[in-house]
Amino acid sequence: MGIGGCIGLIAVGAILTFAVDWQLSSVNLDVVGLIMMAVGVIGLAAYVSILKRRRVQPPAPGAPVVDVEETRTYR
Repeated sequence: MGIGGCIGLIAVGAILTFAVDWQLSSVNLDVVGLIMMAVGVIGLAAYVSILKRRRVQPPAPGAPVVDVEETRTYR
């Protein structure tokens, strides 16, 4: 689930919780909306933390630079 899906869950959950006044006998739409918002926030936090880990850090200023072409041996 990407950022768009998480934001969509948060938006639909907020609409169900705060903007809809339907009364269903078997389902409490306020609770469903709160659950959808919570899942969206948790998903967004997980996605951002994974994205932060995947980001490649540049080498330190004093680190030696290794040229890949020089280290290959061709046979």
